[in-house]
Amino acid sequence: MKPIVAPSLLAANFGNLQADIDMLNQSECDWIHIDIMDGVFVPNISFGFPVLKFVAQLSNKPLDVHLMVVQPEKFINEVKALGAYCMNVHMEACPHLHRVVQQIKDAGMKAGVTLNPSTPVMMLKDIIRDVDIVMLMSVNPGFGGQKFIEHSVEKVRELRDLIDQTDSSALIEVDGGVNCETGKRLVEAGADVLVAGSSVFKAPCPQVEIAALKNL
Repeated sequence: MKPIVAPSLLAANFGNLQADIDMLNQSECDWIHIDIMDGVFVPNISFGFPVLKFVAQLSNKPLDVHLMVVQPEKFINEVKALGAYCMNVHMEACPHLHRVVQQIKDAGMKAGVTLNPSTPVMMLKDIIRDVDIVMLMSVNPGFGGQKFIEHSVEKVRELRDLIDQTDSSALIEVDGGVNCETGKRLVEAGADVLVAGSSVFKAPCPQVEIAALKNL
């Protein structure tokens, strides 16, 4: 089965987002990945909802919205208003994670939970059956273009084992330093969804790079 490819707009040209979104619409990508950062949970600020409303109007691909913010549950209605397919929140930002996952599902979106590189997979044991997607960060969140953390491949294997053992239907998504080389190893380890930023938007032909990731 081919991986789901979700190019990250964090690496796009912010001065000409429409051109990059048009390119993605015409590509083989499956989702568009959107990183929302608040400058508190992570040391950076990215998109706000006025910009994302524009993105949602232009995109004909499902939106995979990743909130790197404190109290992400405050923004469920705003993310829903974008027509987002998935809302992904960090385990580390949600002391009442089960409640937040249910609120996301009640809003009609797929519920995703993200783990930072230092958060063990087994932390998901009591929530894994309730989530639709688990995203493993393979870089420290907050900035694009970082070096891939090698341990992430083994972490995907651990997560695949946990999903299989619990009969969970969660997809495994990986974000950070993903290219054709790292992507191949991640897919072989059990990843279902590849988030790729710099490797797509800095490629000589982004659509060719997306097609290559799709065919790993």
